[in-house]
Amino acid sequence: MTRLSKQWVQHNQVGIYFVAVLLAIGVGLGLPSASSLLEPFINPVLAVLLYVTFLEIPFVQIRRAFRNARFMAAALGINFVVVPVVVFGLTQFLPQEPVILVGAFMVLLTPCIDYVITFTELAGGDAEQITAATPALMLIQLLLLPLYLWLFMGQQVAEFIEAGPFIEAFVVIIALPLTLAWATEYWADRSERGAQWQNTMGWFPVPMMGATLFVVIASQLPRVQDSIGQIASVVPIYVAFLVIMPLLGRLVAGVLGMGAGESRALVFTSVTRNSLVILPLALALPSGYGLAPAVVVTQTLVELTGMVVLTRVVPAWLVPETPQSAPLV
Repeated sequence: MTRLSKQWVQHNQVGIYFVAVLLAIGVGLGLPSASSLLEPFINPVLAVLLYVTFLEIPFVQIRRAFRNARFMAAALGINFVVVPVVVFGLTQFLPQEPVILVGAFMVLLTPCIDYVITFTELAGGDAEQITAATPALMLIQLLLLPLYLWLFMGQQVAEFIEAGPFIEAFVVIIALPLTLAWATEYWADRSERGAQWQNTMGWFPVPMMGATLFVVIASQLPRVQDSIGQIASVVPIYVAFLVIMPLLGRLVAGVLGMGAGESRALVFTSVTRNSLVILPLALALPSGYGLAPAVVVTQTLVELTGMVVLTRVVPAWLVPETPQSAPLV
């Protein structure tokens, strides 16, 4: 019964997220004063979300994933070479306003390191590879984001990006939950109480994603409700990214001869972005860039909607179980 109930939560996660978003909109518009109360909870809910997400991964097998140099090179190449080219091309169709561009660049140039694991698993992909690549993806985006912003927007914007907030996000939101999850699995292997704890935590990935969406949207909506038109201009670009990158990810996987699991993992790491983790950095921008966080959050909503489609399309059509029969483009 417990197993079936957890499956029900997984299979109905979109409905749970939809309710969370509706509640967030209601609170954000109806109680705008709640924004300042909710904003300090953004990082804590992200950290808990990652902890329960990492617990879903069998860490005893992670060492094998690190040995897969082919996947690691492909993940880094597609995220830090291919994606910037695609993003630069797509953003030429945006209004050339710095506040819009900086938000779009920040979120689209930073690969996801949290719920990409969940969506990869839902699509039958190799989540171990994604988890193994997470530290490298996070550290390299820390180094390259200021460089890309300088290349695409000029030195002035790049100077606003400080290493401190990004390092803090990595330690608090990535390293700490990852270490705790690893310790929990070690405990669960040696203790019945630890196994019970891990089993209980298995209920939480979807509810925590819902809580994260609620906190983020409810805290940010009052700031930007008068600028919805400007923010909406990025939606077609985000949709185009969701269409283009899975095809390119599949093409690269096909060229490298990857199996279905690795191919699906590469597709999802190429398309999912670091929106919720990059948000604290967007919030740290100067006051003249107050819309940038909303541009980042908008990507979250578009991406989650797209993931509903991709978790079905990727295993059914783009990367079926027999990869030789999958279309390359």
